[in-house]
Amino acid sequence: MLQISGNDAGDINPFALTPVEREVLQGKQNSPVVYQYDSMDSLRFELRLRDRTVNAARMLQDSRADFAVFRNSRCNPRYWTRTENGGFQMNPDVRPSDAINDIFQNGENYGFECATAIVIVLYKAVLDTIGEQAFNKLFNPLYLRDWNHDGDLWFITTHNKNESYPGDVMYFRNPDFDRETPEWQGENVVKLSDNLFFGHGIGIETGEQIISALNRMREPFSSESAYLDDLVVHPNFQHLRQIAARGSRFAVKL
Repeated sequence: MLQISGNDAGDINPFALTPVEREVLQGKQNSPVVYQYDSMDSLRFELRLRDRTVNAARMLQDSRADFAVFRNSRCNPRYWTRTENGGFQMNPDVRPSDAINDIFQNGENYGFECATAIVIVLYKAVLDTIGEQAFNKLFNPLYLRDWNHDGDLWFITTHNKNESYPGDVMYFRNPDFDRETPEWQGENVVKLSDNLFFGHGIGIETGEQIISALNRMREPFSSESAYLDDLVVHPNFQHLRQIAARGSRFAVKL
């Protein structure tokens, strides 16, 4: 259930929400877990950022960016410098918002693995939520590699997959992966809806389809299936809302 400063969320008009926002709202309203918010703006901000995260995941899927292990990673040198370990350091003469947007607009120039993809999706979602002015002030410079991220992109981790919502980051674990292809020991994903996920390198698939794809990457004669881990990760929505408000005059309005 939802608690907002001691009150419920009954005054939110569900018809003013996107399908993703409505799914999250209804899921939390019907949950046995109590979700507390200090204001309606806090709830609206989370709904908006979750919606933008789902949008960003779908956009990255359509961007033509390739899956690549670190030794084969690549980026657009106009915006990024590839480091020796396969990461991307933002060039000093560009804006962070332009550097992130270029990945989605010119994806054919990029190749990276699934953890980097998740961080890119989250940066894009935050950019599309708080706007360029606040984003460029808060996230400058950027460095992309694996789970490296700016300290203000602060993650909260729980371990209950039954309490996950669109916009959450989850993990399909492949315990018996083929040691010749360690990149398939698991797949980081963004939850898009009840049983639909985006994983860079696998695409947009159901949970069963992702498990099937990972099972094809197991050790020969293995019988231990891949599975969806209990791990659930999302940005600290309250922290982001507060620092965004300090970085600009942004305010969420629905």
